[in-house]
Amino acid sequence: MEALISILFDGLAYAMLLFIISVGLSVTMGLMGFVNLAHGAFAMVGGYVLVTLMTGYGVPFVAALAIAPVVVGVGSIPFERFLYAPLYKAGELDQVLLSIGLVFVTIGVVTFIYGPAPPAIPMPDFLTGQVDLGFREVPTYRFFIILIGCVMMAILWFAFERTLLGAKIRAAVDNRRMAQSVGIDVDRLFVLVFAIGSGLAALGGGLAIEIVGMSPTFAIQYLVFFLIVVAVGGLGSMGGAFVAAIVLGVLDTAGKYLWPDGGAFFIYAATVAILLYRPAGLFGRAS
Repeated sequence: MEALISILFDGLAYAMLLFIISVGLSVTMGLMGFVNLAHGAFAMVGGYVLVTLMTGYGVPFVAALAIAPVVVGVGSIPFERFLYAPLYKAGELDQVLLSIGLVFVTIGVVTFIYGPAPPAIPMPDFLTGQVDLGFREVPTYRFFIILIGCVMMAILWFAFERTLLGAKIRAAVDNRRMAQSVGIDVDRLFVLVFAIGSGLAALGGGLAIEIVGMSPTFAIQYLVFFLIVVAVGGLGSMGGAFVAAIVLGVLDTAGKYLWPDGGAFFIYAATVAILLYRPAGLFGRAS
């Protein structure tokens, strides 16, 4: 029972990281139809912005965690306008080559500035130690990540399901031409959603430092996991990304607890099984 609780708790914390980073990728790929393999690079940059704020300017962790997504989100707008937008109507190969090229450029720049060694940041006292849930004590930082993930899910659900902006985004994801025909400025939505998605990735990157670590290879090391969450959840589905992240996060954690030599076998096996049963993902729609 102790092992089961540990697996579930650690798996949920890992799942929330995957969700926060991947949900932006799911929506941007669903809305733009752009194969953006550089999404993890924005998460990595978010992590290093947080490191710079804390170690270079003495910004407290929580404040740095709030500032980093804004910096990355705003900073991603020129990339969307000048690099991504010209390739929206290009073939998938061109999009893959551009985005994977950005990943390697980012890795090179980050390595040049920060070096290859993983950075360490001082965590505030209130996020260290254990928190008592009544039946068991659990690591405070993992509890914090789960809380952040649930809050982000609630905010995103409200924004996408209960606001006019969310209705426009969902309409554009479902049918871009129809959305344009009723007066929705899809190009402006692209910019906004891209910035939000990049900011969410940066938030996940900042949170990930204490759990999985941060290094210049983060963007390529976890790229497959972000894509798996999007594929299993279904393109453009926020709820799908949430469910897929939980399923895959817990499975991956359980696999590493029970069969360490198996690596990521369970997450890949589950992905193959789910996509064989539902090729469009759990909440995706067949084209």
